[in-house]
Amino acid sequence: MACGYTQVNLVVLPSSLADDFDAFCRSNPKPCPLLERTEPGLFGPRRMAPGADLRTDLPRYRVYRSGELVDQPRSIEKYWREDFVSFLIGCSFTFEWAMLRAGLPVRHVEENRNVPMYRTNVMCVPAGAFHGPLVVSMRPLTPDQARRAVEVTSHFEHVHGAPVQIGEPDAIGIEHLEEPDYGDAVTIREGEIPVFWACGVTPIEAILRARLEIAITHEPGHMLVTDVRDEDLCDLK
Repeated sequence: MACGYTQVNLVVLPSSLADDFDAFCRSNPKPCPLLERTEPGLFGPRRMAPGADLRTDLPRYRVYRSGELVDQPRSIEKYWREDFVSFLIGCSFTFEWAMLRAGLPVRHVEENRNVPMYRTNVMCVPAGAFHGPLVVSMRPLTPDQARRAVEVTSHFEHVHGAPVQIGEPDAIGIEHLEEPDYGDAVTIREGEIPVFWACGVTPIEAILRARLEIAITHEPGHMLVTDVRDEDLCDLK
């Protein structure tokens, strides 16, 4: 849906934690490419989707209290506070259209599933209350396709860029590809290898460990579709 338009992940936090989370994103730009930060209390992004309402315009949300998931609503209006600051973070769904245009398969799209996402043993650079492991998304490709995917996605640094690991899940602590921590497992065919990209679900892991009074994120795989075209985030113009 909305082919060619940039999708973004969402994090909503009390303003007292906003600078720490901003620092976390800037210290870990590969999994947390920050595209926009709102002013406290504002639920309408000005750059990525003017006129949108971050309280209602994502398909589903996650609400955390003290590090525990307490709700997965379709609207966060009842939770909204005047001190909330929202962060819009780049999403790898954005570069998938470029992969498809290049003739590369995107298996979870083929199988009508959510992309598989895995918690790794690679630790992010901490900032204030925020710390935790890198989360990656996976797309199976042949070795030749993987090389082409590196070329295509490296031009999308604002939405995770090139893969962080190719073909060796054990090297980043992933033991069972058929059991993703988020999303759905997909078919890996003979001759294919797993290709891993940094993932915007990484902040959820940091939020879980920070055990904040309250934090709100997108439901993994349920992003905001913005008004920005994919090509506007590509360095090939």
